[in-house]
Amino acid sequence: MNIMILILAALLPAILLFLYICKQDPQPEPKSWLTKALLYGVGISVPIVIVELAIEYAIFGGEISTLFDTTIRAFFVAALPEEGFKLLALWLVLRKNPYFDEHFDGIVYAVCVSLGFAAVENITYVVSEEENWMSVAILRSLLAVPGHYAFAVLMGYYYSLYHFVDHSRRTAVCILLVPVLAHGIYDAFALSGTVDPSIGGIGAMALIYFCIKMHKFARTKMLAQIERDKNAKYTA
Repeated sequence: MNIMILILAALLPAILLFLYICKQDPQPEPKSWLTKALLYGVGISVPIVIVELAIEYAIFGGEISTLFDTTIRAFFVAALPEEGFKLLALWLVLRKNPYFDEHFDGIVYAVCVSLGFAAVENITYVVSEEENWMSVAILRSLLAVPGHYAFAVLMGYYYSLYHFVDHSRRTAVCILLVPVLAHGIYDAFALSGTVDPSIGGIGAMALIYFCIKMHKFARTKMLAQIERDKNAKYTA
């Protein structure tokens, strides 16, 4: 199979979600800053892999054999390092960004960072499964990449909420805690069948249900920020 076809298949869901979030933005951000956010997301891929491998070896020594193990792996090997580095990248993008002036902007930039990382991750999965690349690409385009998108919406929502509205410690904690919880629960369901195939079907159904609820919740947060920006303009 042509490697370019595999890469394109892996990139397509991230590209579509990037175009979608940009279309939702009432006041589009400069392309240069969006590109910067995407590249930061790409750039964190290497340190994330290194940290994840180090944590996994430290906790499990290379062996995962129980559902408890997969749950710990979901939260502490995958969710926490990935969302932590995404937050670092988001902060680096926004700390001196003169265009970060609306509530919805936090979501847009968070999604760009996350999709940059998700694109790299997706390429590695699709290319490594050359014989079954199509099924992998389809499954990840329906679940994994949109999952990263939803985690980012939640992170961006709380980032903007803290920056513009509520400087409480609770909101500050939610910037990282909420996407880590969402990501960890997602991965826990996704990994459940790897050590116990008998409950793999239950885990898959739970994952789909969770994703539907998560995306609906993320959508409400997007609409809330758009409404805040509208109200700010009316009262200005």
